[in-house]
Amino acid sequence: MSWAVLGTLDVVPALERPDLLADPVAVALKELDAERVGVAEIDPDLADTAAFCAAYSSPPERAANCVVVAGKRAGEVRYAACVALATTRVDVNGVVKKRLDARKISFAPMDDAVGLTGMAYGGITPIGLPADWPLWIAPDVASADAVVVGSGLRAGKLAVPGDLLAALPNATVVEGLAR
Repeated sequence: MSWAVLGTLDVVPALERPDLLADPVAVALKELDAERVGVAEIDPDLADTAAFCAAYSSPPERAANCVVVAGKRAGEVRYAACVALATTRVDVNGVVKKRLDARKISFAPMDDAVGLTGMAYGGITPIGLPADWPLWIAPDVASADAVVVGSGLRAGKLAVPGDLLAALPNATVVEGLAR
């Protein structure tokens, strides 16, 4: 377990601090190899990646962002989540649009992302997402010994092994997802 990605923070096994987890995240962790996942309490005002990394000496190249996208085709909206390192950008208009088979694609509106995930904006994480959503993970995230992701709340961050993320339900490691 490499929880050092959380920098200067005090880290404990995630299920020991359910107060730092959104409900869907806590439920999902109980179905996983949760002892490999650490959680740390943070200042909610520092939840955004750059501020978090600077404040807590967490390496930006080990921070992973989970973005929710919404694609439309024939009036139907389809959602997916993409996880990529914060030092890269998700190829929304190329790889994601093609995989989602959408005519139009964008980042999901904040209210939709929050309402559909049961997580806080700025804390959305790949663990505990809706069961019918595809989850696409960049290869460098999947191969990392650990990355930092949200806890579903702005008051916490998780340290999660990349192979655990790649093994989540509906997860697929996607070449070219991030640039």
